[in-house]
Amino acid sequence: MAQQERIATLRLMNMTFYGYHGASAAEKETGRRFEVDCEFTLDIARAAQSDSLEDTISYVDVYKVIEETLNNSKFNLMETLCENMADAIYNSFRMKSLRLKVRKMIPPVPGNIDYLEIETVRNS
Repeated sequence: MAQQERIATLRLMNMTFYGYHGASAAEKETGRRFEVDCEFTLDIARAAQSDSLEDTISYVDVYKVIEETLNNSKFNLMETLCENMADAIYNSFRMKSLRLKVRKMIPPVPGNIDYLEIETVRNS
């Protein structure tokens, strides 16, 4: 008998990194703090039965993909950063859907602003 799907949502929230992404020379030189929220759905039926990490998506591995994208790449646009990160995550793991938010803290814009945020979604 086929095992019934058990869909769950896993969230990694407020991950903080320092990166050198942006269109201005100052951002590329001095960098900025970035925050990332990653939410994904997955079938946990097998993992719930086996209690084995091999049967699920390791949030440590997801974190590492996010960290590598932020640390090992440089992008001018938040759109490019977010899309590359989402593609790397979604293509690396067996997930049903992905919602990714990337925030650039204290962006270089006139006025008082806490952060700039972009969000992208992937669905199977």
